[in-house]
Amino acid sequence: MANETKKIMEDDSIRLTATCVRVPVFRCHAEAVNIETEKKLSANEARAVLAGMPGVVVYDDPSRDIYPLQLETAGKDDVYVGRIREDDTVLNGLNLWVVSDNLRKALR
Repeated sequence: MANETKKIMEDDSIRLTATCVRVPVFRCHAEAVNIETEKKLSANEARAVLAGMPGVVVYDDPSRDIYPLQLETAGKDDVYVGRIREDDTVLNGLNLWVVSDNLRKALR
């Protein structure tokens, strides 16, 4: 998507980030989260930090297209994070895909 936008607009200087998803889903909320950190944090460093947080499961293997899906996280208490990648549209940016069963979290 990012490359196609640059091609259509004939402007390689355009900086954008994109996340594609399929909808609808029965339950579980999912969010495409863009964050900026004070210091540079690589995708691998972010995976390590997130993996050490209680209640967070890093489910992320870009080489095998593994990331959290609502179907797989329904009925579970943890928050699942995947598609962790560096966002080159900002200096210290990261993109994350976050999925959690909204019914389980609402009951806590």
